[in-house]
Amino acid sequence: MSTAQDPGPAAGLRTRPPGPVRTDLAFPFRIDSRGRTSEAAYDDHVRDLVEQLLFTSPGERVMHPDFGCGLLDLVFAPNSPELAATLQLSVQAALQRWLGDLIEVVSLEVSGEDSVVRVELAYVVRRTGAQRHDVFEGGVAA
Repeated sequence: MSTAQDPGPAAGLRTRPPGPVRTDLAFPFRIDSRGRTSEAAYDDHVRDLVEQLLFTSPGERVMHPDFGCGLLDLVFAPNSPELAATLQLSVQAALQRWLGDLIEVVSLEVSGEDSVVRVELAYVVRRTGAQRHDVFEGGVAA
């Protein structure tokens, strides 16, 4: 009676590297010079995730209807200290809920002028320890 033996990796079979294979895609989605999906460094990928969170309105994503913080919904709302405080709290809560395991918020400032919302965010990327200060602006296209 013969038994089949596993030839193992020495027989020329490709083995998968240990652990999950991870690719961080660039945002917005684009094709690189090689004709492949463009990738981003991890810290840049995290910045892209923050941008997506800030400028996605709740209800926009089918599988995550509560994802986002709705900043652009308030572009034409009258400026007031109460609105600024509400926006700041809303953004802080969304960042903590959706990206709290990736970043630690150091400082956050939300302001609105005319038809533009501006978010200044200083944070630390937990995995790499990189400190970042990014400015995000969004508004209604003219």
